[in-house]
Amino acid sequence: MPRMHALELLPDEAGCDVVRRDWQVLRDAGLPSQLDHRGATNSPHVTVLAAPALDGDDEQRASELVASLLPTQVRASGIALLGGTRVSVVRVLDVPDPLVRVVLDLRSQVRDVQHVGWLPHVTLARRMDRADVGRAVEALGHEDVVLTLASLRRWDPDAGIVTTL
Repeated sequence: MPRMHALELLPDEAGCDVVRRDWQVLRDAGLPSQLDHRGATNSPHVTVLAAPALDGDDEQRASELVASLLPTQVRASGIALLGGTRVSVVRVLDVPDPLVRVVLDLRSQVRDVQHVGWLPHVTLARRMDRADVGRAVEALGHEDVVLTLASLRRWDPDAGIVTTL
């Protein structure tokens, strides 16, 4: 399976702090956390799309369509589980309609996009046993959080490069 190139929205510093606080809460509870991800580019983000390859035209369209709507506020409105036996724990985001429209437009123009549609979310933990989900939800609490998405980046896993668009 090819490594996936990605376009990602990044929260501002205050939003990153909120997400990292969730990561720390999970770690303190002895649960999997994105803090366990040791990659140099690991930071809170919302994946716009992932595909086996992206080119300069894709980056240009992303800049024109998505980056022009930033910064924008989103509300982390709930916790969801993605996956099967082992799950990712995520905060689902309520995103303004104009951003949803341009992301779906962009996704329709990129070849071989991974996953159908767009489920905006911030990942808090990966590969968590389903038996631990109750503890995770209890530790994270139920407060809604407002984040400001402030920038757009491109991740190139082949070159190991992150570029702000």
